[in-house]
Amino acid sequence: MSSTIYYVASSIDGFIADREGRLDWLLEFGMEEFSPHYEAFLEKVGVVVMGSTTYEFVLGEGLETWPYDGLQTRVLTHRELSVAVEGADIRFESGDVVDLHAGWVEAADGRDVWIVGGGAIAAALADAGLLDVVDLTIMPVVLGAGAPLLPLAGTRALTAEATTTYPSGALGVTYRLT
Repeated sequence: MSSTIYYVASSIDGFIADREGRLDWLLEFGMEEFSPHYEAFLEKVGVVVMGSTTYEFVLGEGLETWPYDGLQTRVLTHRELSVAVEGADIRFESGDVVDLHAGWVEAADGRDVWIVGGGAIAAALADAGLLDVVDLTIMPVVLGAGAPLLPLAGTRALTAEATTTYPSGALGVTYRLT
């Protein structure tokens, strides 16, 4: 059965990007210690969903190949964007995420839908009762301001299902929305 999962890293004070929208603070930690968890997570994903800001960030990293190769990627945007990585299955959509969600689940074909970026996308799904899991890695850094992790319209209860402590001091927590 497909789940919709917001797999994300944040600062201790709940920001997914700094004041300028950058992730330098996160990239300083590297990926090595997080790779086993990420790879296990990625094996279950069928569709990747992101906003245009995240899409442009990924493209700005100068990657030669699409990091979500083999996965259908849905980019939410109201602007005209192009597929900048040859061979990648990238589709641009606009509209209400609640209305689009059923199409993502169908395209995932029994696998999970990963909300990659856009706290607002994840929050809209959570507010509508369509977000199942927040798989959060809390990084040992305080940003003070930036893009919020999950800007919900209301209060949501979460149940912790698993925790992981990383050597860097990061803490992974998998929450189920109740």
